Amino acid sequence: MRRGWMAGTAASMILLTACSSGGGGTASSAATVNSDPAKVSGSITVLTNRTDQLNKGVLAGYAAEFNKTYPNVKVKFEGMTDYEGEVKIRMNTENYGDVLPIPSDLSIAQLPNFFAPLGEAGDLSKLYDWIDYGTVGGKVYGIANYGTVTGFVYNKALWQQAGITEWPRTPQEFIEDLKAVKSKTQAIPYYTNYHDGWPLKQWTDAIGSPSCNEGAKDSMASTAAPWTSGNDIHTIDSLLYSVVHEKLTEPDPTTTNWENSKTLLGTGQAATMYLGSWSIAQMQDAAKAAGKNPDDIGYMPFPSATAEGKLCTVLQPDYKYGINKHSKNQEAARAWLDWFINKSGSAQAEQGISSVKGSPMPTALKPFADKGVTMIGQKQEKSAAVKKIDKAAEIDLDAPDYRQKLVDIARGAGAGDQNGYFADLNKKWSEAQKTVAG
Repeated sequence: MRRGWMAGTAASMILLTACSSGGGGTASSAATVNSDPAKVSGSITVLTNRTDQLNKGVLAGYAAEFNKTYPNVKVKFEGMTDYEGEVKIRMNTENYGDVLPIPSDLSIAQLPNFFAPLGEAGDLSKLYDWIDYGTVGGKVYGIANYGTVTGFVYNKALWQQAGITEWPRTPQEFIEDLKAVKSKTQAIPYYTNYHDGWPLKQWTDAIGSPSCNEGAKDSMASTAAPWTSGNDIHTIDSLLYSVVHEKLTEPDPTTTNWENSKTLLGTGQAATMYLGSWSIAQMQDAAKAAGKNPDDIGYMPFPSATAEGKLCTVLQPDYKYGINKHSKNQEAARAWLDWFINKSGSAQAEQGISSVKGSPMPTALKPFADKGVTMIGQKQEKSAAVKKIDKAAEIDLDAPDYRQKLVDIARGAGAGDQNGYFADLNKKWSEAQKTVAG
């Protein structure tokens, strides 16, 4: 499984507990590694959300390469299917591995409670992008391996079979293209991955793309009714609703399966999914494993909501990697973290945009440059306020539940309609906003 997501209330409870038991105080430093690799030793456990790579021996291959440089460090991997949920429970103790992807909804302010400092932000920002995402008080606690952009992974051969040669530039064009796929091929035009749930959360990452506005998510802090026309979250959720309502998805979303979905898209049985660009390599691998052409897998940006039809995509870091502040082998852990980000080639293998400054753009995203897609960031100035409102409203933009309900309404398995549901979301958001503002 690629990712797992916890419902907001449960996750918050776990984090509060972890914060109180995890400590505070001064973290052990993991800032330096002996210049002589032979003098670095110890056994470390690396936690991973990539159970597919663990099962296929990919991670073991990285460890073998690492040991050519650091022969006295033993690396053990521990995979978790529901990574976010399981690791946050583990973080109530001191036993949460030595190196690990930092849970996505752990606030930046909490990082020193759990992770060792990796160095000064001023120094590391000269070497890596997105250092600010893991910095507290001028010290860095997490470094991203790579960044991803947001959009749709799709089977180019299927779309071409349906007569589509250009990316849709508007939400309505996207719907029309899926209708063409449905009428001219035997494939499922859009696969929701409803059952596993977490892929539906991925749609939230599109905020900023429709309007080409890096402040779109921040603006939700001061917007009383985000689910109204003109706001990105309205455009995003309206498109998902329409895709389902127009019967352009699998017949029964409750039976979807994430691992199988990769094979479906790779072999042309499904045409399109909304996922971060990290998914490209996994779909290509699935195509190759099934004897299909991995080059059939393509990636396109979210359609535009701007008057001029400008296509944009949000570029943001994937998981940041940190070192457990309680690790007994800080030096060995840091050696692995540095090697993995700088030397393993994993970012390139994942078609990710490496955090190492000066790295080339991955091949799969070259069409974005060729077609003039603008890559934008996502401002973080008001992210804390947005999270507080979201939590108080009990919507949880970073969990699949509210969007699963949207899918249920769209397919006729839930009461109501789009306008009614959006009105309910706006009411919750507005009331929460007033409560948070005091």
